[in-house]
Formats: sequence, structure tokens, C-alpha cells
Amino acid sequence: MRVKIGNPATVPAPPNTAYSHTAYVTQGPMLYVSGQIALDENGEMDAPGDITRQSEVIFSLLERILAAHGAGFGDVVNIRSFLTDLDLRRGYGAVRAKYFTGPPPTSTTVEVPRLFHPDALLEVEIVAAVP
Repeated sequence: MRVKIGNPATVPAPPNTAYSHTAYVTQGPMLYVSGQIALDENGEMDAPGDITRQSEVIFSLLERILAAHGAGFGDVVNIRSFLTDLDLRRGYGAVRAKYFTGPPPTSTTVEVPRLFHPDALLEVEIVAAVP
């Protein structure tokens, strides 16, 4: 096994099952993916104001980026999420849960006052251990 995701007994368990404390990578190259926002194929914002749709677009983009490197969501060891309003995390989390079906990666989610595109509600970046 080249990635060991877990929660050491030496610290309190995560408050929910959406993330793990650690991802220990024992071998293989790493893929660092820049933050993605919900841009369509023409570079236009998809679904301004709709966190569920923006989340779906972002995870579709991430899925395609991972696949281009022979990886999938099971290879993701870290995810960083930037929301313009933490009250949107439930809609985002529902979409995210569809993609991370195994042990969840390490994770950071923060609220930011704005993102580089004025209609973006969410930006997500990932790190994956490529097979």
C-alpha cells in the first residue's frame, strides 16, 4: 500500500467522517492541482449563485485532471476548499461525498471574503499520489 490514510490514536478523532487527519505516502510521484472554480468549456462561470452546480462542475474538472494522470479520487491525499460562505458547505459537502467514497483524504475548508472570479462561490485544490 503506497498511501496510508488514517487517524492516529494520539489525537482526538475528526469531528465528522468527511476527512482524515493524516495521509502517509510511501512511494510514487505526487500531483499538485491548482485551485479549480466552476468554469465551463468556454471559460465562463457556470451557474452563478448555485453551490451544488458549481461543486459538480469543479469535481468534474478535478476528475478529468486526475484521469489525465492515471489517477482517481481514491488517490487524493489532500483537498483544500475555499468557500465564500461557510453556510454553503452542506451543498458542497453533498457533492464531495459522491466522489470520495473510501477513506477520506486530509482536508482543510475555509471561508474567504472572495475568490478571483466575482461569481465563484467555491475553489478547490487537491494533491494526489499518482499510481
